[in-house]
Amino acid sequence: MTMDPIALEVCRAALSGVAEEAGAALRRTAYSPNIKERVDCSAAVFGPDGELVAQAEHIPVHLGSMPASVAAALARRGPLRPGDQVLLSDPFAGGTHLPDWTLVAPVFVDDRLLGYVANRAHHADVGGMAPGSMPGGATEIFQEGLRIPPVRLWREGREDPDVLDLLLANSRTPDERRGDLRAQAGSNHTAAARLTELAGRMGIEGLLVGMEATKDHAERAVRAALMGIPPGTYRFEDLLDDDGAGTVDIPIRVAVSIGGGRMRVDFAGTSRQVAGSVNAPLAVTRSACAFVLRAVTDPEIPANAGADRPLEVRAERGSLLNPEPPAAVAAGNVETSQRIVDVVLGALAPALPDRIPAASQGTMNNILIGGLDPRTGRAFTYYETVAGGQGARPGGDGMSGVHTHMTNTLNTPAEALETAYPLRLLEARLRNGTGGDGRWRGGDGVRRVIEVLADGATVSILSERRRHSPWGLAGGEPGAPGRNALVRHGDERALPAKVTLPVEPGDVLLVETPGGGGFGHARERKE
Repeated sequence: MTMDPIALEVCRAALSGVAEEAGAALRRTAYSPNIKERVDCSAAVFGPDGELVAQAEHIPVHLGSMPASVAAALARRGPLRPGDQVLLSDPFAGGTHLPDWTLVAPVFVDDRLLGYVANRAHHADVGGMAPGSMPGGATEIFQEGLRIPPVRLWREGREDPDVLDLLLANSRTPDERRGDLRAQAGSNHTAAARLTELAGRMGIEGLLVGMEATKDHAERAVRAALMGIPPGTYRFEDLLDDDGAGTVDIPIRVAVSIGGGRMRVDFAGTSRQVAGSVNAPLAVTRSACAFVLRAVTDPEIPANAGADRPLEVRAERGSLLNPEPPAAVAAGNVETSQRIVDVVLGALAPALPDRIPAASQGTMNNILIGGLDPRTGRAFTYYETVAGGQGARPGGDGMSGVHTHMTNTLNTPAEALETAYPLRLLEARLRNGTGGDGRWRGGDGVRRVIEVLADGATVSILSERRRHSPWGLAGGEPGAPGRNALVRHGDERALPAKVTLPVEPGDVLLVETPGGGGFGHARERKE
């Protein structure tokens, strides 16, 4: 479908603006520091057919997988009525991992369906065997928290108290969950209002034509960019450190085929699903591949369903990247997604030697601490992902202390952390010299040190690149691996990459994140 180029760009920008404003509304009204401060949330707009038409520049692992959530909501609960909002988190029915709650709402003008608005937010506790709902030793999804199939939480504008009570009864921090959920609902109200206003300016038919046109434009642009990549099949493999349940050196293998304006990503030869939680639902796997497609073509191309039409992803059912229930999946969303990006980028490096960077830190370094706050006597759950080194790229050093690839969150400022939780931030600094050497150096990792002030608290860590360093490219050196440790009474002991353990007041958690890989031989560097 074609449209005047100026009108098309105005429509595209307006639709993206709807998603951006929805995300801002969610952040400003949320209760939890995880959403307010870290911005662990995303928002998007979908057409009446349920296809993605616009997204905000939020979190790649959320946004690339959200179309599966909308599809699941419509398949299970559609057709939706005005005022309905469907909640879901089930990784085997459109979700990613259990803490990510997605809320989907239809938008009508009179009786005409304009489309759908949706947002996803990471809720800091949704039950399970450990505070934060991302335990280091989970071996089935039931240990990770409440699994929510698509359910109507709002019916024709009215919140369902029975469903809400069920949700809140399964969280250690129910008041925070209620506040964050209602912030999500408010975000969808904002998006619906702006989409309705846009229909008023453009006309309903004009808006619907614009939605289709922006998808078609994105498809044409991606196909044209893919035609500029040398055709062929490119292969790569990398390893996950472990699954937290005894399996180590878990291979991810890929063959990326380019040709005819298409990209096919085939993960044949990848490990079968494992006992631990590094299994990645297919929506997460596809999301990581879509991120790479966007990165190697043109990030300015509109991110919508049209941009993904040239992409085909194959992952065998029952494998690490398309597991069957009741597989544990908490780390698949946050850790395995990063390694998928590494292997697909690594495969494309020979085809695009002047564009592909060395490996970035390859982990989100998830920290979770929960227990009773001695100041209030109420439960708390702290969740954070920690930045690290970016891989060096042709023509430039990697950035230090940044979130890379599938995450796009912020850190929790010390003031917010210490106000909200019985924790003290002792250190937050760069690990100088941890980026890989090369003609262009990898970025440095981060050292984050937190003292626990609560009695009877529990710590969980989900991390990667503790055994296998982020790789360099074109002769560049690998980045330094990360490290986890616990200091008690002055004695430091190393912690595994994935672990859940009890802690005492005064215990100090130390997380050092990996540096990025270097690019090119160091002897070629010009100081």
